[in-house]
Amino acid sequence: MPSTHTSLNIHAVFSTKDRRPLIKASIRDDLFGYIGGITKRKGAVPIEIGGIEDHVHILLGVKPTIRLDHILRDIKAGSSGWLKRERQIPFAWQTGYGGFSVSPSRVNGVREYIRNQESHHRRVKFEEEYLSILEAGGVPYDPKYLW
Repeated sequence: MPSTHTSLNIHAVFSTKDRRPLIKASIRDDLFGYIGGITKRKGAVPIEIGGIEDHVHILLGVKPTIRLDHILRDIKAGSSGWLKRERQIPFAWQTGYGGFSVSPSRVNGVREYIRNQESHHRRVKFEEEYLSILEAGGVPYDPKYLW
């Protein structure tokens, strides 16, 4: 085959440092737009971005040449710098992240899930949500390193 064809979708999740509620509703649209811009500049496609006060979900389409750790590092560094510079918010993201592959048949469902974060978190705490994502993906983890 003379060319490469891929469908690589990643659902990334990361929280504010110490899970501080710094992502107020008044800045979310601007922050998510800024994250989308970084994502595009790095060669990926921001399919859906959402979240609440203390964490963000990003569904992105990536090329096989994009390293997940690099793009998330750039998204986190760029967006935290923007919040500090433009909004004068003493902001930082947590060190790690969750990254989960999403099959093409599940993209629309994950998009909807990300769009509905506010109503979802009226019923489910972040810790429960994150554990269920890890377990659904069959991701091994040590509880002492989660929080």
